[in-house]
Amino acid sequence: MTNLAYETDLSESDHDAAALRALRPIPRISIQAFCETDGVAGPITRAAEDRRMAKAYLKVHMGGIATALDLYHTAPTPNLIILESNQEPRELIASLRQLADVCDPSTKVVVVGHYNDVWLYRELIRSGISEYVVAPISMADMLAVISGIFVDPEAAPLGRSIAFIGAKGGVGSSTMAHNLGWAISTLFASETVVADMDLAFGTANIDFDQDPAQGIAEAVYAPERIDEVYLDRLLAQCADKLSLLAAPSTLERTYDFEPDAFQQIIDTAQRSAPMLVLDLPHSWNGWTKTTLMQADEVVITASPELANLRNTKNLVDTLRTLRPNDAAPKLILNQAGMPKRPEISPSDFAEPLDLTPLAVIPFDPQFFGTASNNGRMLGEMDPKHATVQILNDIAHILTGRSEIKPRKRAGLADLLGRLKSAKK
Repeated sequence: MTNLAYETDLSESDHDAAALRALRPIPRISIQAFCETDGVAGPITRAAEDRRMAKAYLKVHMGGIATALDLYHTAPTPNLIILESNQEPRELIASLRQLADVCDPSTKVVVVGHYNDVWLYRELIRSGISEYVVAPISMADMLAVISGIFVDPEAAPLGRSIAFIGAKGGVGSSTMAHNLGWAISTLFASETVVADMDLAFGTANIDFDQDPAQGIAEAVYAPERIDEVYLDRLLAQCADKLSLLAAPSTLERTYDFEPDAFQQIIDTAQRSAPMLVLDLPHSWNGWTKTTLMQADEVVITASPELANLRNTKNLVDTLRTLRPNDAAPKLILNQAGMPKRPEISPSDFAEPLDLTPLAVIPFDPQFFGTASNNGRMLGEMDPKHATVQILNDIAHILTGRSEIKPRKRAGLADLLGRLKSAKK
């Protein structure tokens, strides 16, 4: 078992996965699809389940243009109609003219056809059809078409969001989030925002030695004020390229939120920085579920013992269901080699999850505790420390900058060696 591996289990081809990563979320629109074959209905149904479609409503009907005509004689048309048709080009043009008589002028139409015909494409575009796609199609194709119609091509690119959550309290998920956020900003000179979303018990202000007067609470309780300028006023500067959206860490009120309460904050932060690190509390409610579902990447931190394994299995299974078109969550095994604690080996821990851990990080309370007590990151304390090198490798993986080759578990081996020497 190596301490570092690269997970490449994607639900789409590499090409489609890359295309999906580049897509922005689809806005709040209504879509109805009318399909003649399962080969087209399937990818469209999968697109409806994708996290980038969380705000949109998409319904799939079996039946082509004739079914759409029957429906829209008595019902209003949605923002977008997707039509599959096996008709030959001239017959298809005639059918679409009939549909135009019952469609609202603002409704967009995408046609999925079975003829690769230049004349047909030109006639469809000339008649006001938004896009013509030749079957077979993939789920990524469909999302790209919808995005191309409804997402502003001039909009600035969105930053990438990475959500960190612990399988149990106390496993070091926040420590991983803070140190990896710092590593990303330092290694790559990339503007990074760390958002401490544990409003009651967050530790980011301690870890970064900050005491900001404002933070994430002001944003979540006044969503109507959130824009890039207001967010910038709430951020505390922790390093040259690193900013913190701190939690109040007080119990003056309870922190009960609607499922989408943090979405505007996250959207605004992603427009402000290329990397957003979301430090989530160990809890399961509507807003944590929504945040995990919509993040670009999810990292679970766990310790190698039974309760952690059970909780990690539940999280991984749930997130695979919620995020069917994304890579599986990443796993970090932390606090490995704790003296006198019975542990599950990394391979036995990973086997029921069908995951290879990104890293196995050794238990080192002296190093971690000293850094925390001094309000400094591990990389500031000792840039050459084995654990810091592991974190740097993880930062490369999470940002997609490199594929890390497996390496020997030097960090854990060194620690166990020191423990054995101390007992003699």
